[in-house]
Amino acid sequence: MHNSGSTTQHRFPAGERFADGAQFIAGRLTKGTSGRTHSVVDPATGAEVHTYDLAGPGDVDAAVAAAREAFPAWAAATPGERSDALHRFAAVVAERAEDFARAESLRCGKPLKLSREFDVPGTIDNITFFAGAARHLAGQSAGEYSGDHTSYVRREPIGVVGSIAPWNYPLQMAAWKILPAIAAGNTIVLKPAELTPLTSLLFAQAATDAGIPDAGIPDGVINVVTGAGKEAGEHLVGHPDVAMTSFTGSTAVGKRVAEIATATVKRLHLELGGKAPFVVFDDADLDAAVNGAVAGALINTGQDCTAATRADVQRPLYDAFVERTAALMETVRLGDPFAPGTDLGPLVSHAQRDRVAGFVDRARACARVVTGGEAPLGDLSGGAYYRPTLIAGAAQDSEVVQSEIFGPVLVVLPFDTDDEGIALANDTPYGLAASAWSRDVYRTGRATREIKAGCVWINDHIPIISEMPHGGYKASGYGKDMSAYSFEEYTQIKHVMFDNTAVVRKDWHRTVFGDR
Repeated sequence: MHNSGSTTQHRFPAGERFADGAQFIAGRLTKGTSGRTHSVVDPATGAEVHTYDLAGPGDVDAAVAAAREAFPAWAAATPGERSDALHRFAAVVAERAEDFARAESLRCGKPLKLSREFDVPGTIDNITFFAGAARHLAGQSAGEYSGDHTSYVRREPIGVVGSIAPWNYPLQMAAWKILPAIAAGNTIVLKPAELTPLTSLLFAQAATDAGIPDAGIPDGVINVVTGAGKEAGEHLVGHPDVAMTSFTGSTAVGKRVAEIATATVKRLHLELGGKAPFVVFDDADLDAAVNGAVAGALINTGQDCTAATRADVQRPLYDAFVERTAALMETVRLGDPFAPGTDLGPLVSHAQRDRVAGFVDRARACARVVTGGEAPLGDLSGGAYYRPTLIAGAAQDSEVVQSEIFGPVLVVLPFDTDDEGIALANDTPYGLAASAWSRDVYRTGRATREIKAGCVWINDHIPIISEMPHGGYKASGYGKDMSAYSFEEYTQIKHVMFDNTAVVRKDWHRTVFGDR
């Protein structure tokens, strides 16, 4: 992998660390062997940042072999040893926080304030959480449930985990995949999106650098292969030595991952798309709802599977909500992700920008674009920018209401009764996240019970914490990231049963031979 120029060097000084390649296998960087290269592009300028050699099936095989070799010793490490290693890992990431923030902003187009204040601190907190959680991996306590036997439950690691992470939050998604897996005693091969490999590689390097002789995360516990989904990703999911697959991405690709994993009877965790409803009842604090909608819709330029994408607003507040939300969106400052005054950066790529624009352009035939709906001109025209966009008047069954746009677009629809509002909230294939806005505890309580989503916020939208699970209902997938609940994905349960009687001929034997 090479650096393309002095501007990039200034924005991302850690880029020189990737000179040896974009594959991290058995504790060292190597070059991919597919025979093809991929260019990492800065979406704010369209300039090439790095070019690297893509992984092929042979690289995946090498990474899985390294993980398989490292598994027995890592699985046998005590919870305290794994915990100590993770604490040192957190300290190294904290020391390199600025490198991680700049890498995330350079490739993803995130404003630096978002990377510095959300992505990186959240990741460090996640490492620290799992460092503690590693000490609390317990099964059910012993008991004499049959009367003649003592039973207990062991929780054991599965083996080699093959994970695939998306491009919208490369650092956080790498952490969400890696941390519960290794805290539970597994080893892992992570395939980041080929668009955004930098922070995943920095993360793996930090884990290795956190080690001290005979006390760290050993080589081979964390491996990263950077390649195309069809070639490297599918080979990883179908690999016979991979015992479990975790995938975050679109529902369409998730179906393909499930198809491959099912063929080899793997454990599978899927965190897929979302179309989060933002339900505003007529007694809500309107100013709070407007601020929450703009922040919740535009975070990470709307490239967030839990982003507020469709606001269902009760009729008495609808017109005022549309007017105030549009006005607040128009104050959001687009610009260079590294500039101090920037609120919103570009989308991850020009292709993604054009995809978002296509949704908005098609919606004009049946809905009203209240504000935005275009790429900016002038100094920003070379980047993958798109203005914050508010759409009103769309039908519930329209594309912009039902499909995941993954851009800075919020659609607003009115409703009349509480029954209708909750029905509209549930009326998409997805169920990842939602929010409800009201001063009435009974209304909000009903919303938390009846909205079918893995997370329901009340009078807020977006915040996540390491202690609580993240995962969806319906077409948004199954299984959980973060929290102690994630260990359900990365461990297997074993029942152990001891006879307490020392009786040679058990009474139940007569059901097979002889009489009582």
